[in-house]
Amino acid sequence: MTQFSDPSRTDAAGTTDERLRRSLGVGRRRFLSTCTAVAAGAIAAPVLGASPALAHNRDRDHGHGHGHGHGHGHGHGHGHVLVPPHKRGIILYTVRDATARDPLASDLPSGFREVFRQLARHGYRQVEFAGYRQHANAPGGDNLETVEGAKLLRRWLDDYGLRAQGNHGFIPPSWPLTTADTDTFKKHLEIANILGMDHMGTGGDPTGSSYRADWDVAADKWNALGAIARREGIKLYTHNHDSAYGFLLDSGPLDDQGRPTRSSGIRKLEYFLKITDPRLVWLEMDIFWAHVAQYKFHTYTARDGSTRRNVFDPAGLVARHNKRYPLFHAKDGVVDTTNGMGWDMVPFGTGDIDYTTFFSRVGERNYHNPMVEDDNSPSATDPAQSLREAKISYDNMAALRKRRR
Repeated sequence: MTQFSDPSRTDAAGTTDERLRRSLGVGRRRFLSTCTAVAAGAIAAPVLGASPALAHNRDRDHGHGHGHGHGHGHGHGHGHVLVPPHKRGIILYTVRDATARDPLASDLPSGFREVFRQLARHGYRQVEFAGYRQHANAPGGDNLETVEGAKLLRRWLDDYGLRAQGNHGFIPPSWPLTTADTDTFKKHLEIANILGMDHMGTGGDPTGSSYRADWDVAADKWNALGAIARREGIKLYTHNHDSAYGFLLDSGPLDDQGRPTRSSGIRKLEYFLKITDPRLVWLEMDIFWAHVAQYKFHTYTARDGSTRRNVFDPAGLVARHNKRYPLFHAKDGVVDTTNGMGWDMVPFGTGDIDYTTFFSRVGERNYHNPMVEDDNSPSATDPAQSLREAKISYDNMAALRKRRR
C-alpha cells in the first residue's frame, strides 16, 4: 500500500494539565469536571451518529437573536475575524424540516427556494446539501436530484447570492465498482458541477471497521472514486463521526479469526490520511464529533499489552494535514459527563467548544469552509426553531475574533 501523508504523532506521556486543557478545547472551569468523569470510567461504546437523545433544552435561546456561549470570543471589533463572511455556511440538514415543509400548510419558509432566501437574509453565503429532496408542493416538486432539478436549484442559489460547496450524497457501496454504481456516481458529479460545487462527499465513514485490512480496501476504493471526481473538477470528501477517530487494530496477538487485537496507537482516520492520495481524497471534520472522540478514545492497548494514553487533538490533526480539510461541520456542544459521550449538542456559539482557539490554530481562513450544523434544530413542537437557531448560529460565527495577545 502506497503511503502518501505524514504519520500520526502521539502526545508525550508528560503532557501538562494546561496543554491537555487546551487540546480538549474547553474552558478551565469545565476541565476538571471532564477529567473527573473520564477517570471515573464514564466511557461509552462508539456512537456512529447523532441521536434525538442529544436534544438540549433550548428555551433560553427563544426570543434572542444572539446566543452567548463560553470561551467563544464574542464581541465585534476585537481582533481579526476568524471566519470571513464569504466562508460562513450551513448544511441544509440543519433546516431539513423547513425544506420538507408543505408550503400550502404553513406561512413559514418552505422548500429550497424560500429556505435559501431566509438563509441569505440571515447572512449565510454558502450551503452544503444533504440530498435534493423537498416537499412535493414546493416549486420544482419533491425530487430535484436530476439535471433539470440542479439547474433550478442553481438559479435559486444565484438569486440569493449563495454558493453550494458540497453534498452528502451517493458514494458507491460496492467494491470493485459496478457499472450501475459508477454511472450513478457520475450523475451526482454532473449535478455537483451544475450547482457550482468544488466538493462532493458523503455523511458516512469510509468503513465502520477497526481493522487495518478493511481500511486498506476503503483507501483503494476512495482513491479510485477520487480519480473519477478529479476528472470532473470535483474534490471528493468523507465526513466522519467519532468512531473513525478511534484506534486502529493493527498489531498484537491475533484473535480466532486471524485479526489483530491491539494497536500501534495510530487512529483510523490518521491511517486513512496516510494511505490515500492527497490529490484525490479530502475530509470534512465534524468538530463536535471529533471532540466526542477526544473524550472517548484516549487510551489504547499497545502491542505489548500495556495501556497507553494518547489524547486526541482535533485542531492539531487539521493543522498537520491542513489542505486535506477544505470543509468543517461547525457544531457546538456543552460538556455533559453523564451521557457517555462528553457533550450535548447545542446551536453554534451557545456551548463550550472553544471555536476561537480551534479556528485560530488551524488558520487558513480563506481555504476552510465551516458549515453550521445542529442535528437537533428541527422541533416537533416549534416549527420555527431550526431557522431561528440558524440565525443564532450565524451571528455567533460572525462574532468570532482571534484573541489579541
